[in-house]
Amino acid sequence: MFEAGMDPLKVVITLTTLSFIPLLLVACTTFTRFVIVFSMLRFALGLQQTPPNIVIISLSVFLSLFVMKEPLTEVYDQSVTPYLSDTITAEEAFDKGKIVFTRFMSSYTNPDDLALFVTYDKKEMPESVEEVDFFHLVPAFLLSELKTAFKIGFMIFIPFLLVDLIVSSVLMSLGMIMLPPITVSLPIKIMLFVIIDGWNLVVQTLLMSAS
Repeated sequence: MFEAGMDPLKVVITLTTLSFIPLLLVACTTFTRFVIVFSMLRFALGLQQTPPNIVIISLSVFLSLFVMKEPLTEVYDQSVTPYLSDTITAEEAFDKGKIVFTRFMSSYTNPDDLALFVTYDKKEMPESVEEVDFFHLVPAFLLSELKTAFKIGFMIFIPFLLVDLIVSSVLMSLGMIMLPPITVSLPIKIMLFVIIDGWNLVVQTLLMSAS
């Protein structure tokens, strides 16, 4: 990765940048949306640790990379490759990459959320994407992702909630008060989820929301 005789400053900058990758994954991609929806789905099904956290995180990471394939490729071609070949400086590489991410994040950011941070900072709303302050865009983007994730999660909760209500009502009418409703509703919810190919539907919904 590092060539012999490479500028020590460049090595430090590269290593520092790499250390920020996990933070950038959460703050500047659709990872937040995916991981929250999958976590809410697990809770709606009534499962505590299935699928495990590592599975949910891995699926969210690779879905995020799939959705961001085009901007990531653009960043690699316009920033990473020229920088490693000493064609451009680190500052130029950073600026080029920031522009790509700014365009991507702006397309998923609610204008009202962006206006919240711009107004709080006592600035004027930018007229173009290139003028958007990255420190305003990142929290606005995260806030928009949270809103989108909770909207999708709410829609997922409704059918499972109906199953829980129906099972509870049936058990009450049969006088089976001592039997926990989740004991009956859990296998029913899993069966219905498998029958309708629920994972495919959830992932399809997430991909459509991010397209």
